[in-house]
Amino acid sequence: MTDYLTDEADGVIPLVPLTKERFESWLESQADSLKRWIEATEFKASGGEVCLVADADGGLERVLVGLAERPDLWDWAPFPTKLPAGTYRLDDGAEVDVDLAALGWALGTYRFRLYKEDGGNGGNGTPATLVWPDGADRDEVARAVEATVLVRDLINTPAEDMGPGNLAEAARALGERFGADVSVTEGDELLAQGWPAVHAVGRAAHRPPCLIDLVWGPESGPKVTLVGKGVCFDTGGLDIKPANFMKLMKKDMGGAAHVLGIASMVMAAELPVRLRVLIPAVENSVSGNAMRPGDVVKTRKGLTVEIGHTDAEGRVILADALAEAVSEEPEALIDFATLTGAARVALGTEVPALFCNDDELAAGLMLEGEAEADPLWRLPLWPGYRKMVEGKVADLTNDAESSYGGAITAALFLERFVGTDSPVPWAHIDLMAWNTKAGPGRPEGGEAMGMRAVFAWLEGRFGG
Repeated sequence: MTDYLTDEADGVIPLVPLTKERFESWLESQADSLKRWIEATEFKASGGEVCLVADADGGLERVLVGLAERPDLWDWAPFPTKLPAGTYRLDDGAEVDVDLAALGWALGTYRFRLYKEDGGNGGNGTPATLVWPDGADRDEVARAVEATVLVRDLINTPAEDMGPGNLAEAARALGERFGADVSVTEGDELLAQGWPAVHAVGRAAHRPPCLIDLVWGPESGPKVTLVGKGVCFDTGGLDIKPANFMKLMKKDMGGAAHVLGIASMVMAAELPVRLRVLIPAVENSVSGNAMRPGDVVKTRKGLTVEIGHTDAEGRVILADALAEAVSEEPEALIDFATLTGAARVALGTEVPALFCNDDELAAGLMLEGEAEADPLWRLPLWPGYRKMVEGKVADLTNDAESSYGGAITAALFLERFVGTDSPVPWAHIDLMAWNTKAGPGRPEGGEAMGMRAVFAWLEGRFGG
């Protein structure tokens, strides 16, 4: 999508960004003819507004665009498809964050193009192009754009073309690009290599489950480990979902997509860390050997899990991955998962829930989320609810009997595999990974949520 950011300098149209606060003083310095035109068009510099200004020959002389008082990247996203096709540059007097302008512009051109004959433009024609603003950090913008596209495209791809093996191939391609080592443990080999919970959840599918393990960076670097839930499709298992709840379940590998997106940013930025990415990749399917309610599943940590509900499978596969992740005592451990509807009830679809065992880490992630327009909101690892995940015939249950506090009890289940007194700073991010309605730069479909916030924290913490 950086194709719509260019170095071209000839024949470009000036773009004048204005907030309501700046608009009145700017207007006072303009010619009377322009004042009359602006009055006739009723342009008020509201966010997303556009005013086309013609020259004496009827050509497009410049364009005025309205921004919010404190614009973030999404305030720039409408313009690539609102403006006439052409190339634009920020006016010399523009006082804006040029990185946000470039990033928002690029994301405003996104379309999922894989299956449409017209290339996925949705009838909106060719987006407008912006000349790279002076002073923009091109590498930073490109990293964020490429990672966002990767996350969205992975999530948007139907499960038929994005099974566990396809997800493993995406990780291999990313690893090959940056020189990372990627290993994949697949099928019954999961049992031999000590991943019994991943195998138990994924064994019923015709495509075998796998554990994807990407490692990059110097062995001497501080260890950063990312874990992503990779349920490539979730029928609910024997406790099968109703059809309307199953429609979006291609997105249940959104956590895996996010950690690959962050990994791409870390490796592209060459952060001096020892990065490890662990993705348990499965389909939760129905067949004769499917995991049953009441079964007891062994885990890599040695704890046993009583299956109270087969549709609470994400936490079961994450159990193995988190147990392995914490065994190396990384300096930061962050997992992403489309884990609970309860988190969506609490915070809606646009704000991921953050659970964290380290106050400094939690505060840093939330601050970066605010700065990056990529919000996270902390919910408690409330110790009083730990008894709710204790099993009757096993160490734990994957289905707390109470219907209350579901996001918290899911996080407390995961905490048992990190360790309730673990010295490892750990954050668990429970997210939607999907735009339920379209907005500028954010079409309906897969979405990166919390990704830029986490990378910004990693860059600030380990970037040197």
